[in-house]
Amino acid sequence: MDATGLDARYASAHYRYTYSARYAESYGALHRGQPPARPHYRPGHPKLTAVVDAASHLIVGAVPGLGPAHDTPAFAPAMRQAAALLHFTAVAADAGYDAEHCHALCRDTLGIPETAIALNPRTAGGRPPRTPYRRAMQRHFPQAVYRHRQQAESTFSQHKRRLGAALTTRSTPAQMRELTLRVLTHNLSILHRLRTGFQQSR
Repeated sequence: MDATGLDARYASAHYRYTYSARYAESYGALHRGQPPARPHYRPGHPKLTAVVDAASHLIVGAVPGLGPAHDTPAFAPAMRQAAALLHFTAVAADAGYDAEHCHALCRDTLGIPETAIALNPRTAGGRPPRTPYRRAMQRHFPQAVYRHRQQAESTFSQHKRRLGAALTTRSTPAQMRELTLRVLTHNLSILHRLRTGFQQSR
């Protein structure tokens, strides 16, 4: 059974963006004493780090959060959730999860035999990877495993077609709860369809 890691971003409420006094002073020195443009509202986005079972399209691990933010911190809790539910033979993830600790968690801690995490060319600055699992990705990348990652994209396309791409709540705690409920709704709809199809085929 393959697991596929991914991110999903949603439309959300806005947050206030302000300039620091130090930035304003530096800006004035470069622009003849002119102040920076008026602070404005910039959109933030809730993001969901999820683990998808490639065979069933069920979301078996999910960690809601806020972006923009680095992807790797949510990888461990999402994978631990998934590994507690299912036994995986491989994990595929995109370059946002290119970190040695992601490989080590799956292989050494969770006992998953194979990982296929795309290398991020910006991480090493053009140098060969120094850590063993990332070096193995460069020497012989498991394309057959990585191809399963497209099931994650298919899952979130399905998810957003059914439930929409925008959240209805505005406060951060409410958005985190809504993301969790969306995952439950997604999984229940798949399980219902599978159960209904099984009953009709009997």
